[in-house]
Amino acid sequence: MVQSFFLQLESYAHPFDQIYYTRCTDILNWFKCTKHRISYKTAYRRGVRTMYRRRSQCCPGYFESGDLCVPLCTEECVHGRCVSPDTCQCEPGWGGLDCSSGCESDFWGPHCSNRCQCQNGAKCNPITGACVCTDGYQGWRCEEPCEHGYYGKACQLPCQCLNGATCNHETGECICAPGYTGAKTGYLSDTFDLCADSCGERCPSGSHGPQCEQRCPCQNGGTCHHITGDCSCPAGWTGSVCDDCPVGTYGPQCNQKCECQNGAKCHHINGACLCETGFKGPNCQERFCPPGLYGLICDKYCPCNTTNTVSCHPLSGECTCSAGWTGLYCNESCPPGFYGEGCMLTCSCANGADCHPVTGTCTCAPGFMSEDCSTVCPPGLFGRSCLSTCSCHNHASCSPVDGSCFCKEGWQGVDCSILCSSGAWGLGCNQTCLCSNRAACDPIDGTCTCSPGWRGEHCDEPCPEGTYGLECRERCDCSHADGCDPVSGYCRCYPGWTGIHCDNVCPQGFWGPNCSVSCSCQNGGSCSPEDGTCVCAPGYRGTSCKRICSPGFYGHRCSQSCPQCVHSTGPCHHVTGHCECLSGFTGSLCNQVCPSGRYGRACAEICLCTNNGTCNPIDGSCQCFPGWIGEDCSQACPSGHWGPDCLNSCNCHNGAQCSAYDGECRCSPGWTGLYCTQRCPSGFYGRDCSEVCRCQNGADCDHISGQCACRTGFIGTSCEQKCPAGTFGYGCQQLCECLNNATCDYVTGTCYCSPGYKGIRCDQARGSERQSAGAVMGIIFLLLIIMAMLSLFVWYRQRQRDKGHEIQPSVSYSQAMHITNTDYSLSGKSLACSQNSSSSSGQCFSNPSYHTVAQCNVVSTISSNLDAADYIKSSMCSNSSCSLNSENPYATIRDPPGLACKHTESSYVEMKSPSHREVPFGGTATLLGSASRNVYDVEPTVSVLQGPNGMATGFSQSPYDLPRSSHIPSHYDILPMRHSPTHTPPPPPESPSSLL
Repeated sequence: MVQSFFLQLESYAHPFDQIYYTRCTDILNWFKCTKHRISYKTAYRRGVRTMYRRRSQCCPGYFESGDLCVPLCTEECVHGRCVSPDTCQCEPGWGGLDCSSGCESDFWGPHCSNRCQCQNGAKCNPITGACVCTDGYQGWRCEEPCEHGYYGKACQLPCQCLNGATCNHETGECICAPGYTGAKTGYLSDTFDLCADSCGERCPSGSHGPQCEQRCPCQNGGTCHHITGDCSCPAGWTGSVCDDCPVGTYGPQCNQKCECQNGAKCHHINGACLCETGFKGPNCQERFCPPGLYGLICDKYCPCNTTNTVSCHPLSGECTCSAGWTGLYCNESCPPGFYGEGCMLTCSCANGADCHPVTGTCTCAPGFMSEDCSTVCPPGLFGRSCLSTCSCHNHASCSPVDGSCFCKEGWQGVDCSILCSSGAWGLGCNQTCLCSNRAACDPIDGTCTCSPGWRGEHCDEPCPEGTYGLECRERCDCSHADGCDPVSGYCRCYPGWTGIHCDNVCPQGFWGPNCSVSCSCQNGGSCSPEDGTCVCAPGYRGTSCKRICSPGFYGHRCSQSCPQCVHSTGPCHHVTGHCECLSGFTGSLCNQVCPSGRYGRACAEICLCTNNGTCNPIDGSCQCFPGWIGEDCSQACPSGHWGPDCLNSCNCHNGAQCSAYDGECRCSPGWTGLYCTQRCPSGFYGRDCSEVCRCQNGADCDHISGQCACRTGFIGTSCEQKCPAGTFGYGCQQLCECLNNATCDYVTGTCYCSPGYKGIRCDQARGSERQSAGAVMGIIFLLLIIMAMLSLFVWYRQRQRDKGHEIQPSVSYSQAMHITNTDYSLSGKSLACSQNSSSSSGQCFSNPSYHTVAQCNVVSTISSNLDAADYIKSSMCSNSSCSLNSENPYATIRDPPGLACKHTESSYVEMKSPSHREVPFGGTATLLGSASRNVYDVEPTVSVLQGPNGMATGFSQSPYDLPRSSHIPSHYDILPMRHSPTHTPPPPPESPSSLL
């Protein structure tokens, strides 16, 4: 195949999403639903098309010669030709894979495939198979001895015996009659002494055997053994009498193979090749002319038909035809009756058989077989080569040609398998039967075989009374009957009786004469065989048993009362009396609920509920275990829900996971408490607060990760290291400025001067007592500025205090729940807002350590949870005119949440505590209860009262993390610091004096 490629557009099925509508139960869309399906449309794309062109080539084992495929034989066929790959067709008398071996003594013909039939030690010709008889025998198979008076080879030698002596048919030796002796004479043995020598010498050349009277059969210069006569052949000869050397062999015993080619003869002695004219070479393997040419100067083209030609003679151009072909140019097949090379062999086919022009094999005409087609097909076979089997039956003969059947008497049909039709008999079924009353006629001889109930030669006489059957030999045997049928012997039974002898009652469902009437009884009822009266089956009643028993009764004649069925479809079954239970119930009285795992009618259905779900015994619906939902309770509650049917919402905080069964919170690392709202106690962190903090030197430990927030002057993973020399402050990030070998405080950075130095940086020598006048004036000017700022601050606080007696929103704490094992902290931030600040926009600012009174006075909440604080900030500072920090629990609020800071003096915050304590600068805190009670054991609720403008709102928030101590510090108390891991740690608090 030759392959070619072409670019072209090709079509293909392109899938696309097709929307269609179908009717459904969706009433909102007018019972029309949208569906999708994948459809295909024809599209085109550029593709490569592969084209193939068929090109013939020779099969394996053949080679191309012109326009033909010639078989190839690896080994040259010496005495034959190559007919298929590595398969030689040998000439008669030769065998072997390459046709180089002569046939063995018992075989002959092509490939030595025929066994010799010669007898008495005769040899057969390896080519023709003809027997070569030994001395003393004759006949086609050498099976007959020589006639009387003759002996020797071909029985052609006359016997020389005299005086009535007989002659040995093989050797011609005389068997003397009594009174005579000698080899060939009739003289008496006592008259002459014919054997005069002493037998000390070998037989002369050419003789052997007893008395050296046997002649050596060796030919062609062969010598024989003087005792046995066996021949010793010279080079170039072999065989028992040295008269043969197979073609293609030479040398001693002819055991060497000739290598001559192109029809060259091989000398049987030395193997020299005698080339045909036109060939040359040691083995005659070379043509004088190139292939296809011939002539003295090789100028002529061979006229042979190459298909049917073995070779073209290089000199004369004569065509050597293949077997089966003849003619000047090998273009004519062998004429009928001839075959083989040159069509010289005569076909031996008989009876119109076809002869194969090459091998002479006979193709027999239909009806004949054997090699020469002289044998008719044996009985039972027909057709070509007698391979078809006759289909004739009943001993019919078959034509060996076409297999047609010749039927015997009484038979007909194509295969003689059909008896003569009724009323005919004899050969060809051409005789007419005379039998009456449906009597059978023998198809062979026409004899009548009477049917039952008849008798006579022609079956025209009925049986006598009381008899019936074939030849009227049977006697009637009836019990409840009115006689019997003379033909079949069937009894004429009375009504209600049946059977062969009328001794059986009618079968169920029939009655009357011959039980021919069907009963009208229904529902399994039986009838009387005589008159058809119905006898109802249990559970039925009435003349025809159509009605069932009355409710509450069952059984035979509906005489039994039903049991008290509990959960049933009604009274008991009218036939069995069993209670027919409703779905979900079982038991003889239907008073038992289906066992666990079963439901439905007869509790036959298997429940499909999983995860400890309970199954409704009636309809199999599942009541799921808390934490599961779905038809088979296989779906867990969605995140955030728990309990039966997942109706409860989880109340877990800070990333905690909620148990779908009972809602129990599984706290995330760093949190504890019932709802995971409490941070880990001081000194602990991680999941379940089980990890112990390793922070040193007063450092705070992050409740989630356990990371230490070092205090000023310390660093390290556990804050175990003081600041290195030359650094101080928070995170040891500040560099000391001390001079003259002074040491630096690792916390404050204060310089500790070496002896002989002083000053903040230890840069002054102690011997100099003079002070610069400019320095003194600078200090005085700084003190004046500080005093002015303090006066302004006192005035501002007093003003804020006076405004605090106006409309005041309140913050009250109501006890929501008691929290134990708490550890709360407050951050050091507070927020302040001012409309009178230097910024005209009224933006918010924050003081990192202490509370400063702001004009807008926003509400402050007490919380360590930044998310809650952010929510309140966004609710109260929507116009960016104020700011709120949820980590300062001491803010004083003037404006209600959600209002702009421009509305001043609107409300205030009141914080109640167990004891009263005055807070500087107007802040009032009221403490309720005993001083020994921890005020932060309750959860606060923040309420904002409505202001005069009517815009204040109220809100509540989740439990706060509050300080453990019940002491409420003043605005200037230094608060303990605890920072959230999500915020940057604030700078260290400053002392109150630094603010002043």
